[in-house]
Amino acid sequence: MTLDSERERPDDLVQSVARAFRVLEVVTRFPGLPVKAIARRSGLNLSTTYHLVRTLAYEGYVTRLKDGTYDVGEQVSHRFYEQLGSLGRGPNTREVLRHLAQSSGYSAYLGRISAGRVVVVDYAEAPGSPYIEDLERGLDVSAHATALGKALLLGMSRRERHELVVEAGMRKFTPRTAADMSSLDAQLARLRLDGVVEEHGEFRNDIACAAHLVPKRGGGDTAWAVGLSIPGEVVPPHARRELSLVAGDLTGI
Repeated sequence: MTLDSERERPDDLVQSVARAFRVLEVVTRFPGLPVKAIARRSGLNLSTTYHLVRTLAYEGYVTRLKDGTYDVGEQVSHRFYEQLGSLGRGPNTREVLRHLAQSSGYSAYLGRISAGRVVVVDYAEAPGSPYIEDLERGLDVSAHATALGKALLLGMSRRERHELVVEAGMRKFTPRTAADMSSLDAQLARLRLDGVVEEHGEFRNDIACAAHLVPKRGGGDTAWAVGLSIPGEVVPPHARRELSLVAGDLTGI
C-alpha cells in the first residue's frame, strides 16, 4: 500500500505534469471522449486540455481516432509491459496463457494487485468464452465480485483485504454480488489458498469465472492469479484441472 507521506503534495509540484497525468487518467478510464469531455472530467479549461492532449498524442500516450475522440496510445501499453518485465513475468507468461486458453477452450486472464486495485495484466481469448469488456488488459476489475479478485484476496491479510475492498467499493454487479464485507469474508473463509476459486453470476449474469492464486516464489514476490471466464453456471472439471496446472507453471516463470 502507498504510504501517506508519499501522497503529500510536494512543494515543487510541476502543475503541467500533474495536469497531463490527470488527462491521461481520464482517457484511460473513459476512452472515446472528445477534448471538451476530457476537459470537463479533468477539471481543466478547454485550452489547457487541448494543448496537453496534443502533447500526449505526439508522444504516443493517447491517440486521436477518426471521429475526433481520443483513446489510449501504444506507449501506455509499452510502459505496462516494461513494468511487467521488471516484476519477473516476461513473454513466457503470454505463451502459458495461450496454452491455457487452448487447452480449456475458455479465455484466460492473468491479474495482480497494483496500487490497491486488481488489474488484468494480460489475457488470451478463446471462442468458448463471451466477451467481457471489463476484463481487458490494463483495466481494474472488481476484487469482491470476480474469481480473479477473490483469488488475490485470499493471499492477503484480513486487514489488507478490507482496506483494498473498502477503498474500491463494493458495487452490486448482479443480485448475487456480495454486498458487504461480512458476506465476502464468509465466502473467502470457505476457500482454500491452494484451490480453485469460483464465482457464478456475481460479476455478470449467466457467466461463471474460475481462478487460482499463483504461489509466491519468495516473501517479496508479487501475488498473481490466473483465471478463466466460462458461459453458464458450471465450471467444468477440466477447466479447474488446467487452472491448477497452469498456476504451478507460472510459479517458475
